[in-house]
Amino acid sequence: MNYNENQPQILYYSLHYYHLYFSKLRMTTETSSNARKILVTCALPYANGSIHLGHLLEHIQTDIWVRFQRMRGNETYFVCADDAHGTPIMLKAQQLGVTPEQMIADVQKEHMADFEDFLISFDNYHSTHSEENERFAHDIYNKLNQAGHIKTRTISQLYDPEKGMFLPDRFVKGTCPSCKSEDQNGDSCDNCGATYSPTELINPRSVVSGATPELRDSEHYFFDLPAFEGMLKEWTRSGSLQDEMANKLAEWFEQGLQQWDISRDAPYFGFEIPNAPGKYFYVWLDAPIGYMGSFKNFCDKSGVDFDSFWQKDSDAELYHFIGKDIIYFHSLFWPAMLDGAGYRQPTSVYAHGFVTVNGAKMSKSKGTFIKGRTYLEHLNPEYLRYYYAAKLTSRIDDLDLNLEDFAQRVNSDLVGKVVNIASRCASFVTKKFDGVLSANIADQALADEVTSAGDAIAALYEKREFGRAMREIMALADKVNEYIAVKEPWQLIKNADKAQEVHDICSLGINLFRTLMIYLKPVLPKLAESTEAFLNDSLTWEGHKVLLTNHKINKFKALLQRVDMDKVEAMVEASKESLVAETKAPVTGPLADDPISDEIQFDDFAKIDLRVAKIVNAEHVEKADKLLRLELDIGGETRQVFAGIKSAYQPEDLIGKHTVMVANLAPRKMRFGMSEGMVLAAGPGGKDLWILNPEEGAQPGMRVK
Repeated sequence: MNYNENQPQILYYSLHYYHLYFSKLRMTTETSSNARKILVTCALPYANGSIHLGHLLEHIQTDIWVRFQRMRGNETYFVCADDAHGTPIMLKAQQLGVTPEQMIADVQKEHMADFEDFLISFDNYHSTHSEENERFAHDIYNKLNQAGHIKTRTISQLYDPEKGMFLPDRFVKGTCPSCKSEDQNGDSCDNCGATYSPTELINPRSVVSGATPELRDSEHYFFDLPAFEGMLKEWTRSGSLQDEMANKLAEWFEQGLQQWDISRDAPYFGFEIPNAPGKYFYVWLDAPIGYMGSFKNFCDKSGVDFDSFWQKDSDAELYHFIGKDIIYFHSLFWPAMLDGAGYRQPTSVYAHGFVTVNGAKMSKSKGTFIKGRTYLEHLNPEYLRYYYAAKLTSRIDDLDLNLEDFAQRVNSDLVGKVVNIASRCASFVTKKFDGVLSANIADQALADEVTSAGDAIAALYEKREFGRAMREIMALADKVNEYIAVKEPWQLIKNADKAQEVHDICSLGINLFRTLMIYLKPVLPKLAESTEAFLNDSLTWEGHKVLLTNHKINKFKALLQRVDMDKVEAMVEASKESLVAETKAPVTGPLADDPISDEIQFDDFAKIDLRVAKIVNAEHVEKADKLLRLELDIGGETRQVFAGIKSAYQPEDLIGKHTVMVANLAPRKMRFGMSEGMVLAAGPGGKDLWILNPEEGAQPGMRVK
């Protein structure tokens, strides 16, 4: 062997890493002996649109929990898929002029790229339009059918005679049967909150073609959910659900469970029901089965035992993370289907709330309906991961993404506190002490406080109390920063006799930065990776108990940049611009939020008779929340019209004004009387409504051309 002057040092570091490697191997082995087997899923994004910041709340929350479990040495798998079936997929593909298969394949590529760039660590991302999913859907259905849990009966549904298809509830609009608000969905009213059947709508119309639907009979297949009521009551109160969810389900039990319609008629994009030509599984039947399909696809590629996770007596844990809007499907239908088909039930279903931006619902016109890709073009994904983590709890609370607070919190916590520790200490260690950490522990009490916090922080991660975990970590970071500020190594270094003290102080700072980054690794995997490169060390959860001494670190490079509010504002503007590009016109907010309807022919428009009308009287309507009764003079004839403009106008302010009305609309009998037309108004609703006023000189009865 040739000798050189660096050999002793090389031998030392070789022995050091040999010792470090086997220490970590021993810790991993100890953890693995008690390792849990865990399968985790997110709700499946629908394959007809882009991933936005609302989707990312769930996927980030789940990914943090999964990464934590992996760090703890648990055998953890994380799968998801695109939800690729249903009428909306079929219709959008027709609109785009492509096959549904091509459309969902393109969307899946986009979704997978977004999730990868947001550091979502799926073991497998699949599609519900897959061989595995079809096989499991048929298997579960056949087992339920053989056990007598599938029923058939004839039902009456609204049918679009122009498109030749039965209409899902959300593809019918009309006037609410309860409050008489117009343009309401086929299953519920946004104005009064009433729920109803689409057949109860007044003046229903097809959203697909605009045609008046017809009522037609069709044989449908039903899953006998009431047969599983006893099992479901026990399961929902077994600790598998959050208290809010269990309480909500108790209300549904009191109302009585109903058989669930699991079939749809052709044309439909999905899986055909066995031995039922022209009948397809409703998308919500095969969507959760997609969890099984995706995991089976992964198992076939990796050699993992699928049955050990899904069989009835499995000792594995199964967790679903979902939004609060799909609790019903995941906590009633899904566990009942699994039980009836001989599979295990979920260990837990965890629901979260919705995302608001700046205290309001995400808005396309304001640029706060932000796609994941638009965010990535302007900002670091770990900013959002940290901000969501800092505000997440185990409850079903909505989370507000306040963009100013977002920037301030990331800058304060991550840059100003955590990374600041490393940047303050690293240069002293690398420049003055050859990049080797001291063998001494400068403040054992502080070191013990930070390193012993790991168990409490782990318990918070386990319970999904991420916000509390982040607060604990930042409180520790404050203490480390305070320690360094009090010790002032930048002053001590001026005195040659204090060199060892500076070495000890800064080495402790680097070590405690390392510990904090171990705690943050599930949230900030990329920053943790950069930290590992800087520290020349691997960040394992058990490593939080250990301090590095006589350990060589690398030269410090900036680990994280501050959030620039200019970039945040540019992201918001780009969200508006993205909407402009989609509509292919230089539109402003209102058009973005309420796109132009399908094209009509001139002859269709010519049928509408618009007339100038003078409001000769206006008054409130007793027991009506939205309506005013107007008397309109249209030039020698007076019409009575009930208009939903009460939120924007006082009756006395309208008398004497001129407006425009649809004069040849068929009279409609309402609870308050006969409405003989419709006045024209603009605006999204509420106080933001403006009736149309013709220019001065227009006379009642004049035709609007």
